Amino acid sequence: MKKIVVFTAFLTFLLADVQAQDVRFGFQLSPAFSWMTSNTNKVNSSGTNLGLKLGMVGEYYFQENYAVTSGLGFFFNTGGTLLHERAGNFWVNSELPESCRAATENKTMTKLKYNLQYVEIPLGLKMRTREFGYLRYFIEPHLGLGFRTQATGDITSEGAECQDINIRSDVNLLNLFWGINGGIEYSVSESTSLVGGAGLQFGFADASKDDDTVILENGTQAAEKSKGSIRAFVIKLGVIF
Repeated sequence: MKKIVVFTAFLTFLLADVQAQDVRFGFQLSPAFSWMTSNTNKVNSSGTNLGLKLGMVGEYYFQENYAVTSGLGFFFNTGGTLLHERAGNFWVNSELPESCRAATENKTMTKLKYNLQYVEIPLGLKMRTREFGYLRYFIEPHLGLGFRTQATGDITSEGAECQDINIRSDVNLLNLFWGINGGIEYSVSESTSLVGGAGLQFGFADASKDDDTVILENGTQAAEKSKGSIRAFVIKLGVIF
């Protein structure tokens, strides 16, 4: 909580002197549902996380209805659950209880749940319509870079269940993503608008490290090289000044 207060105070101070007509800033408080996907049929998505995007956004209008957008924010509790059909040695860089380590090595159908937190820096292009009464409609494609700040995980396997494991050492520091948002702006005054909409976010980097091993059908071990990417559906809520 202290980090959030310091972060918000710093950005508010930084942007307090912005006076130009073509620059706007605001805040977002956006619920999000995230899940993880894999590039192999032996690792499948098996659950979603309810998370939250919290942060500050900025818009620079180079034409009346076109703006370059950016910002800085937290994405809390993103991630999801992956179901591994093969037995193996997972999260090898983290300290797992021996009961969970033994269970994953001897049992198939192990669920790994990722609970992650990122600091995100997006960069996008906002295109909006002219004003209809008090409303404007917009669409906003964007790219972004996320920095992993926290990572915990849960393991569920036959005969064992472990929760709140520190897995920072098994999650990559950086996450690259792209996405698209759309919605409406509702003007409540000449300079203030409420924002509502929805969007999708697609990670195209591997969130998980590839240090794990799995046991193949013939009993031999092999490196677990699947790519675990994060996807999210975001309910965009905010205010722009």
